[in-house]
Amino acid sequence: MKPHLLVLGLAALAAGCSRPAEKAAEPPQATVEGNHIQFPTGAPQLSYLTVEAAEPRRYSLQHLTGRLYLADDATVRVFTPVAGQVTALRADVGQAVEAGSPLAEIHSPDFDQALADARTADANLAAASRALLRTRDLLEHGAAAQKDLEAAEAADGAARAESDRAHSRLDLYHGSTSGGSPAYVLRSPLSGVVVERNANPGQEVRADQMLANATNLFAPLFVVSDTSRLWLQIDAAESDLAELNRGQALRISSNAFPGEVFSGEITNIAPTLDSSTRTVRVRGIVQNPAHRLKAEMYVTVDVVRDESGVAEAGVEISSKAIVTIDSKSFLFVELSPGRFERREVQIGTEKDGRVPVTSGVKAGERVVTEGSLLLQAVLDPDS
Repeated sequence: MKPHLLVLGLAALAAGCSRPAEKAAEPPQATVEGNHIQFPTGAPQLSYLTVEAAEPRRYSLQHLTGRLYLADDATVRVFTPVAGQVTALRADVGQAVEAGSPLAEIHSPDFDQALADARTADANLAAASRALLRTRDLLEHGAAAQKDLEAAEAADGAARAESDRAHSRLDLYHGSTSGGSPAYVLRSPLSGVVVERNANPGQEVRADQMLANATNLFAPLFVVSDTSRLWLQIDAAESDLAELNRGQALRISSNAFPGEVFSGEITNIAPTLDSSTRTVRVRGIVQNPAHRLKAEMYVTVDVVRDESGVAEAGVEISSKAIVTIDSKSFLFVELSPGRFERREVQIGTEKDGRVPVTSGVKAGERVVTEGSLLLQAVLDPDS
């Protein structure tokens, strides 16, 4: 090859290698107008976004922990009003009893004395009444003086008063002078279930055993409770107080019955906080008609907001949707495919990855729950 042709070929090759490579196609850019972002159709950024509809907020508090216990207004701790010895048991733990049902029999000198006093008073009253009738008859026939009648009436009145007193005492023991067992029968004051028994045959009991119901010193012989409803104790955080009101409905669930929900209601909110735990004691009633829930169970509680106030309650969304800027909360709402708007919102306390939004978003609006930081970077690259 001729030298000048070789030089021209090398120059052409060098010129070809020095051509700049064609630039790769850039992705379509978003358009920003104020708080609005518009992505063109097919923009790859859209694949990084997850959008969900805002749900109505129906629960003011979720997944609080509660403890069930016997309702004090449906529970009675039964002590004996007489001293004596337990001779027989008529009820056991777990047994259903009616009001007035026998729980135990006690051989008691106190009861025997009350029964004897009542029978003696009845006999004295009968004698005084007969004497009064005879005196009236004699007076009508002129065989008795007026003072005799007055004395007979006074004796009859005194005997009647003594009879009333003796029977009042016997009624206190639920005893009767008409036959039956001479033993004192300890009875249940209300209908329910025997949940505790601390009496045994041969046991000596005393009336002073109750000591103003000081059960830490002396246990009651029986505890009877109507377990068709139980009381519920919730230790709520101080920050939850604004969400709690008397009369709010409760949804109670237990690990013992997965998937089953029991209904209840808040009945009382303590006027003070526990100084050590900074919690407030909230009491509720749980309906338990089938007696499936048991006292001392730990349960999970949802406090239900009044359904009539759902609109005012706001919505709930994933906490990942929230972007915080200068102590203010924002989120992005999808207005149409590819078009988003940043809004300032008011939020509550996060629970279980969900946060309540009380203003700025309506139920049903589509909120960006994944990719909010990407949109914030597009809207304000310097933030």
